Amino acid sequence: MGWVFVRVGSLSTLTAIVLACLTVEPATAAPSARKIAQRVDQALAEEVFDEQAKLAPRCDDATFLRRVWLDLVGDIPAPEDVIAFQLDPSANKRARIVRQLFASPHYGQNWARYWRDVVFFRRIEDRSLLAANAMEVDLAEQLNANVGWDKIASEFITASGDVRDNGSTAIVMAQDGRTEEVTAEVSRIFLGIHLQCAQCHDHPYDRWKREQFHELAAFFPRVGLRQLQSPVRRSFEVYASNRDRGRLRPNDNNSRPAPEHLMRDLEDPSAPGAKMQPKFFLTSGASLPLGTEDARRRQQLAQWLTDNQWFSIALVNRLWSELVGEGFYEPIDDIGPDRQALSPAAVKLLAYSFRKNEYNLKWLLRTICSTEAYQRDSRPRRGPEGTALTANVPQPLRSDQLFNALLSALEVDEDSLGPNSRAAGARRRETRRMQFAAVFGYDPSISREEIAASIPQMLALMNSDQVHRGISAETNRTMARLLDTVEDEEALTVELYLRCLSRQPTEAELTEVFFYSQEVDNRREVFEDLLWALLNSAEFQHRR
Repeated sequence: MGWVFVRVGSLSTLTAIVLACLTVEPATAAPSARKIAQRVDQALAEEVFDEQAKLAPRCDDATFLRRVWLDLVGDIPAPEDVIAFQLDPSANKRARIVRQLFASPHYGQNWARYWRDVVFFRRIEDRSLLAANAMEVDLAEQLNANVGWDKIASEFITASGDVRDNGSTAIVMAQDGRTEEVTAEVSRIFLGIHLQCAQCHDHPYDRWKREQFHELAAFFPRVGLRQLQSPVRRSFEVYASNRDRGRLRPNDNNSRPAPEHLMRDLEDPSAPGAKMQPKFFLTSGASLPLGTEDARRRQQLAQWLTDNQWFSIALVNRLWSELVGEGFYEPIDDIGPDRQALSPAAVKLLAYSFRKNEYNLKWLLRTICSTEAYQRDSRPRRGPEGTALTANVPQPLRSDQLFNALLSALEVDEDSLGPNSRAAGARRRETRRMQFAAVFGYDPSISREEIAASIPQMLALMNSDQVHRGISAETNRTMARLLDTVEDEEALTVELYLRCLSRQPTEAELTEVFFYSQEVDNRREVFEDLLWALLNSAEFQHRR
């Protein structure tokens, strides 16, 4: 099925050619990531940048290495990795390190945690977190195996079973099995369309009608959530009921299945409401008859949804925003045909090529990492009048990335940095995850300007007993070893900067440490203080 895109605005000859190419199914193999990256940069130059645009220069190797490590595997490189990368004279070393990071199991774990946050930050209640671990484990395995995004999305839409065993049940569990809430999240996450605004009335800003929301909801009424009874294990099950006889009801926040979905009559709330036929709002004629069994409803929806252009555009836009710092559409989960992209040609070229590469996530990430837009130096987020995409934008680390960076900088394991050194290892890790995420976690779908450092965050690192144990030479063997074996103070300063910031200190920073050492005259105290200051710096807590 070919894609036909509507031409928006006045485009250059180059951009028109790019868009025209997208309307034809090529017989040849899909272009390489590098070639598509070049064409994306060319489209940005045509559509976004004018003669006055001040593009940031390419970032240095140290910045690129730390950036790509955090983006792909959710951690920071070791000092030896930084030095080796800077000394490598190869012209293709940036592309090579991307390929190497994809081979790490931490790639899947990092992005599984990202999607876990996307799903569970919008949860209805905390008991849904029972499904979080299964989602993280199962999705990490799929991502490392490079399963296509269409197949992953389809499993989320069609999932059933014990939520502790099947991670794909996470969306249904996070929304308590409620038909309308599940519908809204499926549209938001996989299509980037905020269809829930049409739940009670026609969408105030987009073309979507109330009937279209409830026709989409009609794919999910037979799905429910129930508690599994066990004296030793608490869990829930996503299940389907195909009984065509039963209580028909409009949405009333009930997680029990119903034969069909009813749209409430707003003028007469006591009336039963209209019985809705399953229809997919983005594809003309895509509908199923009333009475269709649950499995066919959800499987058919998954097919129609993943074959739609907005499925690819939504994912491309989200990952571009995560890696470059600004999406083609903002907010990233409120896009659609009534929105204007920053660069229509660039986003559509990426989305089309992503589809031609069988929804290969590693291919898409490799393509974005190959663009000049990704590899530019970072600058603060632009104002309303600034030119888009002239630089990469610093991103606050997600809670898992920040915790991994702490572990790597201090060279400690999770247990030693846990809140209770006497607790069992698994319980310590779970407590750490919950406590740390509660302070530093944020919804990855929100605009980054909405994220601001808080007093609890500052206190968590500045005054944390766990961090102080990691810094102290009395309790951290790595710090003790460095103080004993690295006698030169400048060399030790360089080592700590490489460990924390993945770069060498500037002359001004070396001078500052030197004068501080003269003032304090206690070597251990000087370098424990330096390590504390580096961990508490904005540079450590952000991806530049």
